[in-house]
Amino acid sequence: MKKRLISFLSLLPLSLLVPAQLPDAAEIMNKSREMTITGSLSATLSLTITEKNNSVRTRTISMQTKSYPDGVEKRFVRFVEPADVKGTAMLIYDNKDIADEMWIYLPALKKTRRIVSSEKGKSFMSSEFSNADMSSPTLSDFKNRHLQNSGENNIWVVESTPVSDDKADEYGYSKKVSYISTDKYIVKKMEFYNFDNQIYKIIEIKSVQPGANGKYIISDMTSRNLTNGRSSEIKFSSIKMEAVIDDSVFTLQNLEK
Repeated sequence: MKKRLISFLSLLPLSLLVPAQLPDAAEIMNKSREMTITGSLSATLSLTITEKNNSVRTRTISMQTKSYPDGVEKRFVRFVEPADVKGTAMLIYDNKDIADEMWIYLPALKKTRRIVSSEKGKSFMSSEFSNADMSSPTLSDFKNRHLQNSGENNIWVVESTPVSDDKADEYGYSKKVSYISTDKYIVKKMEFYNFDNQIYKIIEIKSVQPGANGKYIISDMTSRNLTNGRSSEIKFSSIKMEAVIDDSVFTLQNLEK
């Protein structure tokens, strides 16, 4: 009986005996980033911060972004209201292969300062998003691998672990698990783990707006902090794709205007 079984298996196509090989996890993360590089864009953002007691604060932000041939995406954001944050501005160089660069202008101090790498994991303007969430992480900062069930139900499940303790401290988490659609490489959800290997934050993409060549922009996303019970939501409106934006927008001089 055993010989017959072996003989039968030898006749089966190799594809039925060996599980389908999953695409490289790092390439999936890279492709996912590329799908959000949409050229140039201007939009108005609403940042809503909800406390554990359900009290709500809202900030209005203007944003302009522009992509460059070398894979860099530059982003300029300025807070429009309320009065206590009006004029605060950030300049972000979202680099593909090297560390991102960020600067912030604080009108109360009339001063621009660079956001150093150790501040990546800190809160973005008192919200549950971090400074690092405002850009795409450098791929070389992480080791990526598929988790169990990756590829099922049209979703890649990819775990990203910082390559060193220094990088983990820089980003503020021990690992991240991303859920990405297999067809359009759209990020659906990200789970962030603390240094006790427990989920402490979940970012969910609630809606996207399609762009050219199958690309997209995130138009609504939420961040829930499971530790303190706070949540934040960023919604886009007045979206203008392929906007004409001068390079001078993305300069330190423009931060203080």
